[in-house]
Amino acid sequence: MTGTDLYRIRDFVPDFDAIAAEFAARSRGIEARASIRTDVAYGTGTRETLDIVFPANATADAPLHVFVHGGYWRSGEKKDYRFVAQPVLAVGGIAALVEYDLMPGHRLPTLVDQVRRAVLWLQDHAREFGADPERITVSGHSAGAHLSSYLAATGSQDASPSTLPNVKGLLLVSGIYDLSGIPDSFLRHEAEMTPAEAADWSPLDAQEHAVPVRIVAYGQDETTPFHEQARALHDKFSINSQPSELLPIPARNHMNIVLDLADSDTTLGARLADLAVCR
Repeated sequence: MTGTDLYRIRDFVPDFDAIAAEFAARSRGIEARASIRTDVAYGTGTRETLDIVFPANATADAPLHVFVHGGYWRSGEKKDYRFVAQPVLAVGGIAALVEYDLMPGHRLPTLVDQVRRAVLWLQDHAREFGADPERITVSGHSAGAHLSSYLAATGSQDASPSTLPNVKGLLLVSGIYDLSGIPDSFLRHEAEMTPAEAADWSPLDAQEHAVPVRIVAYGQDETTPFHEQARALHDKFSINSQPSELLPIPARNHMNIVLDLADSDTTLGARLADLAVCR
């Protein structure tokens, strides 16, 4: 690796740590105001769990929105992203946050499979906690956007046939869709992604499946790969006659764009709220 590493977000977000601390603080605020069912098992692994966050006045057959956190596949905790549930709760929806295993201890296909199984578990058990299994939408940030994309796509090395959940919409925020640069990036010792994994699990090379709504969002203050890959994924969907909305967010970087996602008064937060109720 030589020169500037455009994937090393910390180098381009001076207040990185302060924003991460705000994520955690806002999530603690949600914990004080909402009913949360924590660490619900969707599998047998220690990190195969999810949190379910309920609105104050929950009704039967509420829409269900699922969030998948980022962390470059090698870090992140769902508990620090509970604040993203706020726009969903505001429209009477139920929110779920997915945990998954981390690289390098686990390989990328495992993470893809875990996110799929988590949403399939939610789909199968939705009515038990008051949600409508026919009104499931998903958002993901960064590596979470990458993983979420495979809820409606199959990779070249996918098991056949691959069981995918029935999702009504995807909001992919600041994702990495061409993984070819990751093995030689600063992550080479942290995630240890191999070139073969990068080739097999790049959404730009995946076979996408029909979803009523796809939104591909990115911050205009992000580095070049996030701009280029968002546009490329949107273009791929459009060329293949799949509905897609490209949503650049002005004056937002890879971190503070998540604050917008959690705020219904912003463009991105409003799109999340609309998506969650399947409007």
